[in-house]
Amino acid sequence: MIPPKPKARAEKVSFRQYLKLFRQDILSAQPAKLYRAWMAEYRTPFFRSFLVNQPSLVKRVLNDEPMEFPKSDRIAEGLRPLLGESVFLTNGDTWLRQRRIIDPAFEGGRLKDTFPAMLAAGEAMVAELADQEGPFDIEPFASKGAADVIFRTLFSIPITHETAARVFSEFQAYQRAQPILNIAAFIPLPKWVPRVHRRRTREGARAIRQLITVLTAKRQAEIAAGTAPDDLATKIMTTADPVTGETFATGEMVDQVAIFFLAGHETSATALGWALWLLAANPEVRDRVAVEAAQLPDVPEFSDLAKLRFTKDVFRETLRLYPPVPMMVREAACPVRFRERDVPQGSQIVLSPWHLGRHERFWDNPDAFDPDRFQTENGKTCLREAYIPFSSGPRVCTGAGFAMVEGPLFLALLIRAYEVEIVPDRVPTPVAHLTVRSKDGIWLRLRRRQSA
Repeated sequence: MIPPKPKARAEKVSFRQYLKLFRQDILSAQPAKLYRAWMAEYRTPFFRSFLVNQPSLVKRVLNDEPMEFPKSDRIAEGLRPLLGESVFLTNGDTWLRQRRIIDPAFEGGRLKDTFPAMLAAGEAMVAELADQEGPFDIEPFASKGAADVIFRTLFSIPITHETAARVFSEFQAYQRAQPILNIAAFIPLPKWVPRVHRRRTREGARAIRQLITVLTAKRQAEIAAGTAPDDLATKIMTTADPVTGETFATGEMVDQVAIFFLAGHETSATALGWALWLLAANPEVRDRVAVEAAQLPDVPEFSDLAKLRFTKDVFRETLRLYPPVPMMVREAACPVRFRERDVPQGSQIVLSPWHLGRHERFWDNPDAFDPDRFQTENGKTCLREAYIPFSSGPRVCTGAGFAMVEGPLFLALLIRAYEVEIVPDRVPTPVAHLTVRSKDGIWLRLRRRQSA
């Protein structure tokens, strides 16, 4: 079964037409040739853009010379109201300092420490779905479950906590404002020119940041009193930069919590929703996941994740077909040459997990859902050369390991409890603004497993 994929645009459109298409959906605004091209150039009246698929060039940008290709300020413009100077947007020495403080909180040993919180959030989602009868949209439940993980692991509070629930509610409204679409992403503006953001975007970002400030200030007081729980927030807020000896100030921590919530909640929810639909559409795969899930004890431990090898491949295949962040944009800090072509300073370098994951020159049967592909030589090669759902190199997503625990765990818990089925007249349509979501939700039916 070939899962849904956006229809590519006509090969040639004007800049104005492209902007219109981009506002509707980032993916369908792109031409079909990107699924087979090594590189493509796109010129606008204001900047030049190069989409890069050639593995050696992707490696050069992300792994070999990351400081020569910093994050593009054009994309940052739309996210700045919420994320401020978070690690997701910064470059240079500021970014290096932030990563030195943040990275220790997500090292391997900490994953085991956060597992009980993830398990509690997953079990809460299973329980909440028990009352669902008939067709329903799984996306709101996936969003709530992923947000629950963030709050439990970061601040040791469930999504039902008053402040957590308010942050989640405000964030849902913020998403609907499509904050990535800002005029400065397309038209270069001097630093002194005020950025124009939608009123809903500004108000939503302000409300979210105020609530996060309350949580952060409370945690600072608990740290000072010696009563703080040993969670991710405490770890990050008490870690000093080994170079400067500084810790995050309140405002800096608010910036980081905002990106943890955005990246950790939005992307995980997106991937979980698509994974459940793919399992529902492929009953033979779903049943293999159910067999693995049945091997888990009633209360799994971190070591039990080793039993979920196929389930992990299902989640990995979901990230290939529906990478939560479909495109990443870097900027050439100095003139370079790619494929015998001049790339001027200031050019936008687009790296597309979406197109790499479906590239016709790399993957066998690229549009098919096939979790077993990762056991083949082609799949193993492509994992190394054409698979970057979490980016790569020094700027790889801090929570990549976190996500690869949460995703398979949630799938196993849900499939152990329920048989998921598609709703035939509600096939999801992928669209991308900030992440790859379904245009009208992801609709499923659930039946309680007799053995559950």
